[in-house]
Amino acid sequence: MDYLPLFFKLENRNALLVGGGQVALRKARMLVRTKAIVTVISREIDPQLAELLADNNGVAIAGEYDDSLLDDKLLVTAATDDEALNKQVYQDAVARNIPVNVVDNPALCTFVFPAIVDRSPIVIAISSGGKAPVLVRVLRAKLETLIPNGYSKLAVLAGSFRDRVKAKFATINQRRSFWETVLQGQVAETMLAGREQDAYQLMEKKLSDADAKMPAGEVYLVGAGPGDPELLTFKALRLMQQADVVLYDALVSKEVMELCRRDADLVFVGKNRANHAVEQGNINQMLVDHARKGRRVVRLKGGDPFIFGRGGEELQTLREQGIPFQVVPGITAASACSTYAGIPLTHRDFAQSVTFVTGQQKNRSSELDFAPLARGNQTVVFYMGLHNLADICTKLVAAGQSAQTPAAIVSRGTAVDQSVLVGTLETLVGQQATAQLPAPALIIVGQVVLLQEQLNWFAQNALLEIADQA
Repeated sequence: MDYLPLFFKLENRNALLVGGGQVALRKARMLVRTKAIVTVISREIDPQLAELLADNNGVAIAGEYDDSLLDDKLLVTAATDDEALNKQVYQDAVARNIPVNVVDNPALCTFVFPAIVDRSPIVIAISSGGKAPVLVRVLRAKLETLIPNGYSKLAVLAGSFRDRVKAKFATINQRRSFWETVLQGQVAETMLAGREQDAYQLMEKKLSDADAKMPAGEVYLVGAGPGDPELLTFKALRLMQQADVVLYDALVSKEVMELCRRDADLVFVGKNRANHAVEQGNINQMLVDHARKGRRVVRLKGGDPFIFGRGGEELQTLREQGIPFQVVPGITAASACSTYAGIPLTHRDFAQSVTFVTGQQKNRSSELDFAPLARGNQTVVFYMGLHNLADICTKLVAAGQSAQTPAAIVSRGTAVDQSVLVGTLETLVGQQATAQLPAPALIIVGQVVLLQEQLNWFAQNALLEIADQA
C-alpha cells in the first residue's frame, strides 16, 4: 500500500493553494466543501475561482509565492504549470512537515486527492496513487450507481441514535449485532425508499423492543473456493465481512483473507500433510467456545466444506452443543481447477460421469477400491493425492485401466501461478519427478484430459495479456 488513506477534518483550518487556473479551481471546489479556509496565491486568478473563494470565506492573493504563506497551513496544493515553482512548493512544505500535493506529479506528493463518492456523512475515497486515474474514475462511476443517495440520510439516522444504543447495550458485540440488524433490515429499506419519518419510527420501535442480553452466537461454515476471490459467492463475502472471528485453513488464499472484516480475529487452524496446526477436535471446540461468547464465527475452508473438507464433522459437534449454524457452499477444487485448466469433467464423447476421490484416507493410506475407478467413460478426480501419485497410477492400471489413459496434475489451480502437467498413467509419475509441481494439486484421470491443449483458456488469456502489454 503506497498511501495510507486518511480523512482530514479541515473545517475552519487553513489550506494553501498555489495556482489560479482551471486546475486550481477544481481543487478549490473540493477543499471548500470541507469548510476549509482556502488561501490562493497566483499572479492571475480565474474569476470563477475568485468568486468561489469570496463565497466560502477564502482568501485570494494576486502575487508571487513565498514560503511565509505556509505559516499556519494544514496542507498545501500546487496547481501551476511552472515546474520549478511546483518543486519549490513541494520542498518548502516537506521541510515544514506539511502534507503537500503537486497536481499530476505523484513524485512531488505526500498526499493525493482521491476520487470521491459523497454520501455525507458517508464518504468513499478511491485512489490509484496517481498510477491509473482513468480506472479510478471508472470505479467511482460504478460505486455511484451502487450506493443510493439515501445512505446519507441512513447515516444521519444512525448517528442520532448512537448514544441511546450505546446506553442500552453493554458490549461491543451486542451493539454491532443490533446495528447490523438495523442497517440491513426494514429500517434501512424504509429510509432508502424515501420514507424518512417512517424509518425513524421503526428505529424507535426496534430499539425499545431489543433484548439487551448477550446475543446468541452463530457459526457460518463458508466455502472459500479454490483461491480466486472473484469465485466467492455473494453470501460468503457478506458473512466474512460480518464475522467477529474467522478460523481459516491453509488452502484459503491471502487474497480471500483480505476480504474478511478488518477488525475480525483471524485464527489459523490449517492442516498440511503430517503437520496439523490445530487438531480437528480442538477446532470443533473452538467453534463452540467462540459462539457461546456471543460471537459470529466464520469457519473458512478452501473449496467446498462438504467435499473432503470435514465440514460435516464440525457441524455434528455444533448440533450436539446446540450452536446455531449456516453452511455456504463454495466452488469445489475439482470444478474450479479443471475449468481453469481447460479440462471438462464430462463430455458426451469421452465421459458420462465424474467421480471425486480422496487420495488420502483417514489412516493416511490410499487403500481404495480401484476397480470401479478403472472403468471407462468416466472422469476420476483425486483430491490430496499428489504424494500417492505413483500408487494411484499403478493401482488404476492393475485394476484394468489402460496405461495410456490420459492423466493430468493441476497445481495451484485458479491462481496466477497455476501449472498443468499432462501425460498418461504410464508417464505422469516420471513427468512429476522432473517438474516437481507443488501442492495443493489435483489429479484428473480420463479421456477428457485430451481436450486440455485445445480448451486451455486461462493460460491462453494470460499469454494474450502479456503480448498486448509487450
